Amino acid sequence: MYNDLKTSPQAATSLDAYWMPFTANRQFKKAPRLLAKASGMHFWTPEGREILDGIAGLWCVNAGHGRPKIVEAIQRQAAEMDFAPPFNMAHPKAFELAERLVQLTPPGLDKVFYTNSGSESVETALKIAIAYHRARGDGARTRLIGRERGYHGVNFGGISVGGIVSNRKMFGTLLAGVDHIRHTHDLARNAFSVGQPAHGAELADDLERLVALHDASTIAAVIVEPVAGSTGVLVPPQGYLQKLRAICDKHGILLIFDEVITGFGRTGANFAAQRFGVTPDLMATAKGITNGSVPMGAVFAKRHIHDAFMEGPDHLIEFFHGYTYSAHPLACAAALGTLDTYAGEGLLTRALEMEPCFAEALHSLKGLPNVIDVRNIGLVGGIELAPMDGQPGKRAFDVFLDCWERGVLVRTTGDTIALSPPLIVEKQHIDQMVGTLADALKRAA
Repeated sequence: MYNDLKTSPQAATSLDAYWMPFTANRQFKKAPRLLAKASGMHFWTPEGREILDGIAGLWCVNAGHGRPKIVEAIQRQAAEMDFAPPFNMAHPKAFELAERLVQLTPPGLDKVFYTNSGSESVETALKIAIAYHRARGDGARTRLIGRERGYHGVNFGGISVGGIVSNRKMFGTLLAGVDHIRHTHDLARNAFSVGQPAHGAELADDLERLVALHDASTIAAVIVEPVAGSTGVLVPPQGYLQKLRAICDKHGILLIFDEVITGFGRTGANFAAQRFGVTPDLMATAKGITNGSVPMGAVFAKRHIHDAFMEGPDHLIEFFHGYTYSAHPLACAAALGTLDTYAGEGLLTRALEMEPCFAEALHSLKGLPNVIDVRNIGLVGGIELAPMDGQPGKRAFDVFLDCWERGVLVRTTGDTIALSPPLIVEKQHIDQMVGTLADALKRAA
């Protein structure tokens, strides 16, 4: 099948119609990388070649592929009820899931608003933040603060508060009233840190600079990823998130955590908020909520934020926002099956158990050609490479292709290689990933 797709007269038509997301389309269509089956820690190509999944699909298949409880839950739900309208109607699993979810969150984050993706979760959290201030009579607070190198999805709100240049530069002026604090990446002081870097807590003080510039009375919220994932795995310096929380509290600013990547066990706790001991006011999630099996996201809000909207006549809509597929029955069923799988196997804390082994393997790459930094926390790691002169991103992309040809799937972002394996990973899988990567780095020298 794979060879036919490359060589048959219909091949151009077969590949031509699909405009692929975040992909070098022309390069891909010259040499397609197709996946046909998945189970446990592995994908298989159409011709039967086994590929070790080093990135949990796309940071989302935390429990591994093809898990029976999730598959069976989706099948049962599809047979029972395919869709239920979410506006002024609901179905039981939406409430059951919400109750299960808030048992996992930090205390106080006990209200759930369903979305269908991480991008939608971010948009929802930003809208809740602005609307919350207006609902309580503080409508001047409309400004949003993101962070340089932040990734918050691909909708206009997300790319506005996000700070990855290539995601922003093609799309005009974006949202007004947005500013950014400095990122935390500091190679000079923190290269090859194991876990949280020692230096950089003071970078949180950059928020005070923006408060002085704009005045706190205009700022609705600050949004950050606890661990910045898609920009290259930037682990927060020790004390940084605590300091950011304190500054937000001081000025009445809501703190939003984007835990689309870090949620559901990636850092060794239910959420990174618990790993780092900092509770945000709003928390955007997706990906691992259904193990990547059905699109879904959720925003968790503190009760007082939710309650600020619960005013006026009972028959009126309190918050004019939502999606046709909010709390989709198949997604809710998949999420319940996912939570059962996580709980039954202790997966939400397994990254903490595997972290020493993963960290040792990753940091063994120090000293290999062009490796300028290694970063890790839980079961997520980044290996930063020196870029080729005049060709940013090419060195890492070449390594990605090399690993693919040798049966390991890694991810690149710029010149950083990212690894985020399913939480069921064993030592032999880590050894295979890192060993394959090490060989590829040597060949790319």
